[in-house]
This record gives sequence, C-alpha cells and structure tokens, in this order.
Amino acid sequence: MTAIRLYDLQVRDDRRPSPFCWRIKYALAHKGLSYEAVPVGLTDIPAIAGGAHKTVPIVEEGGKTFCDSWVIADHLDEAYPDRPRLFGSPTERELCRFVELSLFMSAGRALLKSYVKDIHDHLLDKDRAYFRQSREKLFGCTLEELAGARAEHIDSARAGFDSVRLTLKGGAPFLSGAHPGYADYIVAGFLLWIASIGTAPLLKSDDPLLPWLDRVQGLYGGLGRSVPAGALAA
Repeated sequence: MTAIRLYDLQVRDDRRPSPFCWRIKYALAHKGLSYEAVPVGLTDIPAIAGGAHKTVPIVEEGGKTFCDSWVIADHLDEAYPDRPRLFGSPTERELCRFVELSLFMSAGRALLKSYVKDIHDHLLDKDRAYFRQSREKLFGCTLEELAGARAEHIDSARAGFDSVRLTLKGGAPFLSGAHPGYADYIVAGFLLWIASIGTAPLLKSDDPLLPWLDRVQGLYGGLGRSVPAGALAA
C-alpha cells in the first residue's frame, strides 16, 4: 500500500485544532488506512507541494497531493473502493454537504467570532501576525473587540447546533444512524476544534451533544481522546 501523509495544522503545545483535518483523520480511520501526520504551522502551508495549496488538510500519496477535505474524501472512496465507504451513494454525499453547509450557516461565523482570539493566542509565534492581520481585515475590528462580545456570540453558536441535538433525539447513537459516518466526522470536527483551543465553554454540562461526542471520540482506538471534551462544557 502506498504511504499516506496528512499535513495537519499544529499550534502551541502540539495541539491539532483544524476541524477539516479532524474529519480527514476520521475518514482515514473509517477506511482503515494508516498514515503519517505531518505537523505544519499556518505559514508553513505555502511551502508544501510547491505552493500549490493554501489550506490544510493536504494528503500526499503516490507522488500526488490532494487538498480540501471533500476532494480528499472522494479520493479515498475512489482509491480504496474495497474498504468501508465514506459515502454509500451520491445522495449520501450531498446530504453530508447539506450538514456541513447548514452548520456553517447556523454556527460557523458565531464560532469564529467567539474563539478567534483564542485561536490567535494558541498559534505558533511565527503565525500570529499573519492571522491577526487577515482576521481583523475579515471582521473589520480587532480580535480584542470580538473577544469583548464573546458571551453573545457563544450563545448564538450554541444555538446553531440545535438541528444536531434534534437529530440525536431520534435515538440513534450517531448522526448517520447505527454506525458512524462522514456527517458525524464533520460535526465532531467543529467541536474538537473548539475543545482544542477554547478558553470559555461552548456547551452546557447537560448538553446531549456531549455523550454523542464521547462516542465519536472513542471510535478507532480513541482517535479523538487527545482532545479533552470537558473543555467544551461549563
């Protein structure tokens, strides 16, 4: 089997917060594929593959590189059709896209506003200036100003997961049903991101997302256990 390398965003204390990298780690584990995780700082990314890609995750395999979590997931299903599929059909893939886009719309911006200062503070020193400049340009204010309104943003972000909570009330252990699937990896990636760098709790202690996330963290030999879910809850 061709060796697989996954370029994974690294911040201080060797934390790996990227929600997109997390979903690909789970995708690789779902397929039963081993890989080498290569830690990279934010400003290291342009040096990978001759500057062909601007974001992680990046997967390198057989002399080729694949960037973007959806491109990588499609590649894994195409390259390894004999292993458990991430998408059982084009319909399932589009439903997973719907899950992602719905979460972006309902919670994504509020999450970023809530924790952008925490992200900055956890970055490697060499990455902070670039991050501050680009994010302050995006939001039109300082990171400190965003942090000052964090309580309101966290309330909005927490409410943005209500569709996930309602889905879990159906009784299945995973969003994908009896077995975990890519939709679970998408949502878990967002929560593992916040758990990795957050300095204020996103969830209440009785949130039904927590037992579900615990199940996801325990998958594949405890893949997600390196991130303490307790950091998410008050």
